[in-house]
Amino acid sequence: MKRILVTGGAGFLGSHLCDVLVEQGHDVICLDNYFTGAKSNVTHLMDHDNFELMRWDVIDPMKVEVDEIYNLACPASPVHYQHNPIKTIKTSVMGAINVLGLAKRINARVFQASTSEVYGDPAVHPQSEDYWGNVNPVGIRSCYDEGKRCAETLFFDYHRQNGVDIRVVRIFNTYGPRMNPDDGRVVSNFIVQALRGEPITIYGDGTQTRSFCYADDLVRGFVKFMEQEEIIGPMNLGNPGEFTMLELAEHVLDLVGVKTEIAFKPLPSDDPKQRRPDITLAQKHLGWKPTVPLREGLERTIRYFEKHIKELNPAF
Repeated sequence: MKRILVTGGAGFLGSHLCDVLVEQGHDVICLDNYFTGAKSNVTHLMDHDNFELMRWDVIDPMKVEVDEIYNLACPASPVHYQHNPIKTIKTSVMGAINVLGLAKRINARVFQASTSEVYGDPAVHPQSEDYWGNVNPVGIRSCYDEGKRCAETLFFDYHRQNGVDIRVVRIFNTYGPRMNPDDGRVVSNFIVQALRGEPITIYGDGTQTRSFCYADDLVRGFVKFMEQEEIIGPMNLGNPGEFTMLELAEHVLDLVGVKTEIAFKPLPSDDPKQRRPDITLAQKHLGWKPTVPLREGLERTIRYFEKHIKELNPAF
């Protein structure tokens, strides 16, 4: 069994990854500064002898001895990464430098959770890994988009110059239990608004598209990517099923069982009009593809939010 460091391990995806790695018997160190992560996401792991929780910020160098590193530390929703854009880009860039320096010193394989945001508002559809993107370098989303692009550059330069064993994945929209109800992402927004009987907020005319991958599918891809030896990336991981925002809203309202109006608001600056991954590379090298249909994943996520909201407000 391996000793594995997961930065951002108390976050939405990080906590699901820790679940899988602990279950596999690995010795897992979960590192998080709790800016967007929460101890409650990993409390159920605290009684496991092979799990350790460490409060730390990746912009500070780390001194641990591990076999593998998963770098998931960074706010990923516009509400959170635009709250402190300078901190966001520091997390992406300085965090990458620190985990890469650590990996170089201890000869560990290191995984970078990059993002489909590196493609910006794409002029190519669907997006394959050889597309360089259409990104505004000075917009309100740039702290995240360009921070992740720079982190990818650092990963590949450390690989070419220092021989660091890297894996770089580009994550497309992902959803599931443990999403922050106030993170501003479309799935959590729609579900929480529907459960509260509030109008569903759609930015733009609702025809813009996204693909939605359930968290369990995505994390399974992470582990398979780290275990294989054929390719270092970048590799798209996401669900190639494409839905408009109006279609997503209809699914959520139907599953929650409520009827409420839809409130249309102006589209935020630099918000992509369409997003869908080409996962040919993942299918070829990992034998990976998503297995959880959107409605099934939404049902699971709705059940989580129902319980979560009732815990916060027993009168709900």
